[in-house]
This record gives sequence, C-alpha cells and structure tokens, in this order.
Amino acid sequence: MAFSVDTPVQFIKGVGPKLGDLLKRKGIATIRDLIEFYPRAYEDRRAARSISSLQAGDYVGLRAQIAKVSRIPMGRTGRIIYDISIKDESGLIHCKFFRVPFKGYFDKFTPGTPVRVVGKVILYRNVLEFHHPDLHLLKEEEEAHDEIIPIYSETEGLSSKKLQGMIEAAFTGLGLPKNSAEGLERLPEWLLKKYKLLSFSESVYNLHLPKQGQAQNFLERRTPYHRRIIFDEFFLLEMVLAARKKGLQSFEAPAIRLDADLENRFLKSLPFELTGGQQKVITEIKTDLQKSIPMNRLVQGDVGSGKTMVAFVSSLHVLQSGYQVALMAPTEILAQQHLMTAKKFFEPLGIKVELLSGQLKSAEKAKVLENIKNGTTHFIVGTHALIQEGVEFEDLGLVIVDEQHRFGVEQRGVLRRKGRSPHFLLMTATPIPRSLAMTLYGDLDVSAITELPKGRQPIITRATFQSKRPQVLKFMKDHIDQGRQAYIIFPLVEESEKIDLKSAINEYERLVAELPQYRLGLLHGRMKSEEKDEIMNRFRRHELDILVSTTVIEVGVDVPNANIMWIEHAERFGLSQLHQLRGRVGRGQHKSYCILMMGYANSPESQERVQFLETTNDGFKVAEFDLKLRGAGEFLGVRQSGMAGFKMADLVEDLDVLEEARQAAFELLEKDPKLSNRDHQNLKLQIHAKQMNLG
Repeated sequence: MAFSVDTPVQFIKGVGPKLGDLLKRKGIATIRDLIEFYPRAYEDRRAARSISSLQAGDYVGLRAQIAKVSRIPMGRTGRIIYDISIKDESGLIHCKFFRVPFKGYFDKFTPGTPVRVVGKVILYRNVLEFHHPDLHLLKEEEEAHDEIIPIYSETEGLSSKKLQGMIEAAFTGLGLPKNSAEGLERLPEWLLKKYKLLSFSESVYNLHLPKQGQAQNFLERRTPYHRRIIFDEFFLLEMVLAARKKGLQSFEAPAIRLDADLENRFLKSLPFELTGGQQKVITEIKTDLQKSIPMNRLVQGDVGSGKTMVAFVSSLHVLQSGYQVALMAPTEILAQQHLMTAKKFFEPLGIKVELLSGQLKSAEKAKVLENIKNGTTHFIVGTHALIQEGVEFEDLGLVIVDEQHRFGVEQRGVLRRKGRSPHFLLMTATPIPRSLAMTLYGDLDVSAITELPKGRQPIITRATFQSKRPQVLKFMKDHIDQGRQAYIIFPLVEESEKIDLKSAINEYERLVAELPQYRLGLLHGRMKSEEKDEIMNRFRRHELDILVSTTVIEVGVDVPNANIMWIEHAERFGLSQLHQLRGRVGRGQHKSYCILMMGYANSPESQERVQFLETTNDGFKVAEFDLKLRGAGEFLGVRQSGMAGFKMADLVEDLDVLEEARQAAFELLEKDPKLSNRDHQNLKLQIHAKQMNLG
C-alpha cells in the first residue's frame, strides 16, 4: 500500500486500531508523526563496555544482570528513588531513577535478569552511577550484528524494536529512500544549498536506519542528518518569531527627538557614574526611539546591574518630547519602590510622577485617572491596574515593563492599544541564556548589562543542611548584634499535611519565641497590600531586625543594611529564583551572605543544583547551568512549553545551528514576506501549525 505523510498510522501493516490508539496517546497519529519520532539515543553494540572500564562522562551501552532493585523513600514527601544495581563479571554499578517512566516500568526487573543499559556515566559523591539510563530486558533476538542501533523512548506495550519495524514499513510505503516523499520537504532548494543541508527525506531515513561505520558521530549527534532535523526545528520557531517581529514593524510609533538637556541634568544629580554596560544599552535604546517603528527591546541584567537607571535615562527623552511614560511592575511592593525612586530623581526636574494601583481609594484613583487622561501626570508607575478598562492616556510614548516574565503577551498588547503604538522596553533581572533569548524573545531586540556598578561586593554563598542550624543561627545573631538585618525565607505560607516543608507562619511564631531579644516581622503573599507595605517599610526603617517571608520579596526589595539571606528548603526552589533571592542582600557597604539550608530528603540532582550557587555570583552562568541541568522544557515551565517542544534540537548544545536558522528565517521573509511563492507553500502550512501550537 502506498502511503502519504498524512496517512493514519493504524494503516501500517501490523498496527491496527488498538495499537493506533496507543500511538495517538503518544502523539503519533500520522505517518509524518511516526517518522518524526526520532531515536532518543544510539547504542554501539560492537563497543559494548564492561562496568570496570567506565569513566565519568562516558556515553555507553553494556550488557549486565540485575543485582538488586531498591525503593528509597524521600522522607514524608511521598517521592521514591528507584535504585537498580546491575553487575557483570567486572563489577557493579547503580542505575538511579528519580521519576517513573511509566506505571509498572520497574516490575519487570528482578535479580538475575539479563538487561541492556544505555546512558551517560555520572560521578556523584565520588561514585560512578547512571541517572535515568535506557534500561531494558535483553532478548536473544537482539543479538544482531549491526554496529549502531537506534534507541527510542519506550512506553508500555510499545518496544523500541516494534517502533523500528513500524518506521521501516512506513518508509517502504512512502517509497523511501528511492524517492523523495511528497509533502515531507519544507525548505526551498535555494535555502538547502546556501546552508549546505541534506534533504529531509534522506536525513530522516538515515536517522532511523543509520549507516554503519559512523557510530561515534551518531552517538554524539554530529551527523549531517542530525544537523538537518535540528535546523528544521529551530527554523520553524524562528519563522514564527520573525513574522511577529515583521508584524510589529508595520505599526507606526512616535519618533522621539533626542535632547540631552534633561538627561544631563539627571546624570549630574546621581551620586554615582553609570557603568560602561549601562551607557551601551542606553545608546541602543536611544537609537530605537528615534525610529517611527515601535521599539521592542528586552534589557537583561543581573540583580543590581542598574536596569532601572537605564530605563529612567531612556524615559527622559520621551518625556521631553511631550509624551507620557508608563512603568508596569508585577507587585505592589516593587511598584512602591519604583515610585519612590522616580519621585526622588524626576520631581526636581519638573516631571510629575504618580502611582496607579489596586489599593488606591476610589477618590484617589479617580483623580489619578483624570491626571493621566489630561496629561498632567507625565510618568505613571503601576501594577496590573494600568491595563484595566477606564485607564486612558493623553499620549503614551513609552511603556517599561519590569520583570517582564511575570506578564503575558496579551497584557503587553492591552498596553500597546492604550497609546499610538508606543515604544516598549522590557526588563528582567532573571538572566536568560543566549539560546533561550533567541527562542523566547526572537521577536525582540535583546540587550544585556553584564557588569555590576562599582562597589558592589560579591555575596558569599554557602549550602548546608539542617544539622548546622545552630551554627547558622549564631552566625545570624552575631551580625544582627553588629547592627545588621536578615531575611529568612520559607517555601510555604502555612504548614501542609501533604508536603513535609517548613512554613513561614509556623516558623515565624517559633522564631519569635526562640529570639525574644530581636524584632521580627512576617511577610507573605496572602497578606493585604497595606499590611505588606507596612511590614516592608518597617524593615527599611530598621524597626525590624529579621524579616520572615515567602518569595514575595524575590524581586525589587532594596534594604542596604540587610546582609544575610537565609533560605530554608533551598532544594525546593529553582536556581534562578535562589539567585534572585540572594540578590536582595549585598546592596550596601557590608559584606553579605546567602545561606542555602537544605532539607533531609534530597535527590543528588537537587543538591548539585544548590551547591553550584557557591561557585558563582554571575546570574548568566547560573542560568546556563540551570538550563543544561534541567533541559529547556523544565527550565521554561508550563507557560512557555511550546517554545521548548523540540524533538531533537537542544538549546544548550546546538546554539550554532540556532543562529543559522534564525538568520535563514529573516532572510526568507525578506524574499517572500507573505510566503506566496509556490516553493514555500508546504513551509507555510507547517508554520501555521507551529503558530497554533504556540498561541
């Protein structure tokens, strides 16, 4: 039977409706889906290794026997680590699983059973082990003479061998490799030639049925077949982002006339000089502002790198040209802090600054709204209240979004419609690896401030365990006795029966009893805005010595006298979040410390993550390490999961291909903005599907 790429998989010989339903649940509905279900790894069977020959970093395949299967409970969390020890004539090694691939996966492994393991050898606490290897029962028919064997992600009832058989049958039905299957090729011929790419048909065929003699290249994903598929996956995403960027450029924004008067007066009022990094980014922003197309620029900068000053200097030119500026912050605390800073620097220059937030009383809010509408207010600081109905600007020229990852595209769109396509300046103190910036923010121009202002001291970070709590407590008390202040952060607001973690409320009450000589305050997200502001202001005024809090203080809180950040259950936080919390100290002249207190139930992976923070204060290095350790899907989280939906491409390993794909996407849109060329029709369909997936 001849197939097309859209033929349902159930029509492949030996599949049928029942197995077809199982494949659908795995996201494989058509022949295209099946042949794009790529091998997760390869095994070089001729180079099978013995356990005693293994070294850290090796990616190997070996035969062994099950020695023991253990289930290790993780405290009261309910989580289980599965530890399967395997042995051969030369020795024994442990295979650890921190999550279950599918229900019943471990039931088939019993002592004495022959197995094949494929995976990367990890050195953990000076012991070699496998983490989440490909582990399956060894069957006699597997003793093939092939050098390189594809390994697929298995699911219950669907083995790697069965998948390979179905894929071979699909290739036969499509006429591969003799013919190029219609509808498979997405890219035009000129682009394949320019970027030296193989055809899609040839690439996908060889990935599933690898040519012998290239084992090492397949193991390391360095074949031209891999490169073609990786290019495709990046290219489709970059085409969507490039199209968005082109769409934004069709709007007309106010072209800002630069005038150095206000900027010079502002810079003279500062008690410090801007860094070279800040000046470079300001120049990039001013270049954008002079254009009649909307600026859409993301400014990345580590905690304390001076992004706010960059935004304020850029605002002055917009304000001097007669337009309004709106700064949107994700929390009341951060909005209040921006308000105080803006009033301090702007009001002496004759710029009226006001706050619009949900906690304003009706009469106050009505007055602020009127001032915004008639242009009396020039610089508006606000929370989500800025995007509510009834907020009208006289002439909005620039929108600054702080901690932009807290806001969605839709929210930014609402603000855009409140002005005449205003310029947009987005800021984040959560550094993003370059590869992610090109995927998440491919429709934006990205600037980075990579240096900290002079005088900022590095924060001394130490990871430790609950057994060291008395020493940590004494260390904190010694510093408070010298006039300093401290934060103690907890992952939960209240105690939970389901999760064995300390909570802010319970621990606050215990600490008040334990430390009667000190003044403690409690801050968490369930408190009313007025209560949070009051507690935060008391801490700023040094009316409190210790602030017990949840992550509500993660962003924007600035208390120079606070020099200790103590984080409980640090293993429960993401690395970027820990880095953000750490950045709340080290803002004054005093040597500062971050203490990462881990719980008793930790996986090796979580300990490795937390301990990495001891080695660097550089947020970009933290983000790169976090991405490498967790992978793009977990790093980005659910909201951005579509951006990480790559089957083969790796945002850490394949940055060079990503850059080529991005260049090619913009190049193609320059040639054919509407993709009306006949050669681009299949690509147009694929891009539409990708757009639907991303939303």
